[in-house]
Amino acid sequence: APGVMAGTCEEIGAALVHYSTDYVFDGSAGRPYTENAGVAPRSAYGRSKLAGERAVMAATDRYVILRTAWLYSHVGHNFLKTMLRLAETNSSVRVVADQTGSPTYAWDLAQATVSIVEALAAGRDDGYGLYHATNAGVTTWHGFASRIFQLAGHEDIQVDPIKTDEYPTPAPRPTYSVLSCERLGLVYGLKLPHWEDAAARCIQALASSGATGGDR
Repeated sequence: APGVMAGTCEEIGAALVHYSTDYVFDGSAGRPYTENAGVAPRSAYGRSKLAGERAVMAATDRYVILRTAWLYSHVGHNFLKTMLRLAETNSSVRVVADQTGSPTYAWDLAQATVSIVEALAAGRDDGYGLYHATNAGVTTWHGFASRIFQLAGHEDIQVDPIKTDEYPTPAPRPTYSVLSCERLGLVYGLKLPHWEDAAARCIQALASSGATGGDR
């Protein structure tokens, strides 16, 4: 599907912005992945996203691919909202502590995308290519959960660290999926805010909307 969309964009002279994922990497690195790092997806999801990237690249030169990771938002189903829902009925939670990444607020990714689209619409033609885009900073799912509870005033919740193999999932997650976003800053002058700042704004947005557990 991304290849078909990219081909259509090529035919009509439009640019395509496409989202990809940290799952294209195997998670064995010890330092942030750059756009040029070797890909080795471990799941069908990761393989399909990588195939999408390659299909876009093969169909047009006028593309911006944004790889991101650990997305959450104040709408829809996601980790942050699940943690807040669990806090309503539980005094403790068990959260994976041996996976490392950068939680990314979908709102911030959207704002970065708007800036890129505006630059392209203004006629910029030197910004096409592959980029990494996540909120700044690094943590674990356990660290993310602990901060969520602190920000939401649930300091009484006990967050017990567990290992990945204690919480098996159908699709294996990369153990280390920190993405280097340096190129996004160099080319577009964009740097997404720190993940803790982003989480605080997301929780504030939830509070302002009066959302409860209904859509989490």
